[in-house]
Amino acid sequence: MANSKDFLFRSKGNVEEFVTDFSENYTSKKDTQEEFQKQIERLRQLQGMLYAQGKHGLLIILQAMDAAGKDGVVKHVMSGVNPQGCKVVSFKAPSTKELAHDYMWRCLKEMPERGHIGIFNRSYYEEVLIARIHPSLLVRQNLPFYCKNMSEDFAFWEQRFEDIVNIEKYYANNGYIILKFFLNLSADEQKRRFLSRIENPVKNWKFEMSDISERQYWAKYRHAYQDMLVNTDHAKAPWYVIPADKKWYMRLAISRIIVEKLETLKLSYPKVSKKHLEDIELARRILEKE
Repeated sequence: MANSKDFLFRSKGNVEEFVTDFSENYTSKKDTQEEFQKQIERLRQLQGMLYAQGKHGLLIILQAMDAAGKDGVVKHVMSGVNPQGCKVVSFKAPSTKELAHDYMWRCLKEMPERGHIGIFNRSYYEEVLIARIHPSLLVRQNLPFYCKNMSEDFAFWEQRFEDIVNIEKYYANNGYIILKFFLNLSADEQKRRFLSRIENPVKNWKFEMSDISERQYWAKYRHAYQDMLVNTDHAKAPWYVIPADKKWYMRLAISRIIVEKLETLKLSYPKVSKKHLEDIELARRILEKE
């Protein structure tokens, strides 16, 4: 069985060295279901203790090219958790209000409470990805030091990388676990999924012309992802590069890592005081006499 360390970016340092269709010895979705359901059940148990304890918060970040399966990860991996303690936020094009703030503002205000799980479907990492591919997005941010060549100035992106790492370290130092997943999809598999959306009427609603227009920047995005991974991978919030060509295996791998990380917290339900136990016993006697 693959170890979570096998997916750590630092173990290889080059995104191109990670295969996109790896699935261990599993050959189909059916093969993974027994273990996957065990992981989902264990995640449900751990979430209950995380919520009751209220000391740690868990942030899961999903970054990927279009059609990599981010929505499916949310739907399937988190299928067993209590919605009361879990919140999913998808970050689309920023609004006028969001652009009036710093680029991290809209994400940081959605950070989960202690005891909760937060899922960012895309995140502040878009600010070193799509903003790097499309310089016009930087113009909209109304930066006081903006210049035409900023998108090509590595010192500018290096500063953003540093700021992101510092913020993540701040949250980690305050008891938050940050799990960052890059869903590593191949260009061929993305093409197949786009065609499926076009040819299957049931999936037509998923198709957007912008998906095709962004595909022409595939090489630039891969370069941007490589720089992002190199410069924002750190011990307190490492990057996991997950093979995404086979959705069913991708979900299993992610569920394993989430469970494994939560296990390290040694979670448990809070122990009640002697007075609380006495109150419980009194309540039992009162109810039994009714």
